[in-house]
Amino acid sequence: MSNPGLHAPTVPSGPTSAPTSNGSAAHLSFAELQRKKDAIEGELKALSGVLDSHGVDMNTNLLTPDGFPRSDIDVAQIRTTRSRIIHLRNDYKELMALIEKRLHEHFASIQDDEEPAAIPTDQSAPLPDSVPEVLEQPFAKVNSVVDNSPAATAGLKAGDLIRSFGYVNRSNHDNLRKVAECVQGNEGQNILVKVSRSTAGTRAQELRLTLTPRRDWGGRGMLGCHILPL
Repeated sequence: MSNPGLHAPTVPSGPTSAPTSNGSAAHLSFAELQRKKDAIEGELKALSGVLDSHGVDMNTNLLTPDGFPRSDIDVAQIRTTRSRIIHLRNDYKELMALIEKRLHEHFASIQDDEEPAAIPTDQSAPLPDSVPEVLEQPFAKVNSVVDNSPAATAGLKAGDLIRSFGYVNRSNHDNLRKVAECVQGNEGQNILVKVSRSTAGTRAQELRLTLTPRRDWGGRGMLGCHILPL
């Protein structure tokens, strides 16, 4: 049997009452949605710390070769933590979609005004398929992209600066650990990636790319690209 003193104390997995689903968050104000987003990010970080304290991740095998629960870790706690992380990731994805929808609606209403807000002259060009928005600072750079990979199919190119990767940005990427977490949690699903691309003699392009992680593309990993932190 494992010694309970070997691991960090249990981190609460969230409020004792059932969490509010993002389907019922439509009535919340934008500020309330942001606070909800921050709360989910904080809980995901805490839950990730629980897994780290056991030396496991979302994919670590919890059984012995004989099929019995491992005795060197708290299997029950890890399973509960993993379940909560999966639930929160789904909530987070829906919440981010709602926030993005609110932003599009807000800027669309501005565009309908007689005098839409001008873009500051020192700001990068607007995203090609969106109205002007505040650009986040890049946190990573694409070092290389493999031909015919999911990254190549999405349109990523070596040298692209990543401003956001799904729910991951400069403030929470945790040395790119959250990028890996986002990829693992969204296999076969679309991830919105915002990048800045410099071209010779012109202003940087701001692009919105749709990346779909896959294992069956014929190469290593689910993306087929190498990303470095800035």
